[in-house]
Amino acid sequence: MLKITLIRSVHGIVEKQRATLKALGLNKIGHCVEKPDNEQIRGMIRVVSHLVKVEEN
Repeated sequence: MLKITLIRSVHGIVEKQRATLKALGLNKIGHCVEKPDNEQIRGMIRVVSHLVKVEEN
């Protein structure tokens, strides 16, 4: 499992990145979700890597 935390504001980012954060379930700074460690989630994290912090559980 991966623990994904939003650490930067979504203000001023492109729509693709905003949609990716919504798909991950992140909407506020400091919000945290746990997702399974698979290729799809890793790809989504790669798109918004500058906005999130990822920890492996």
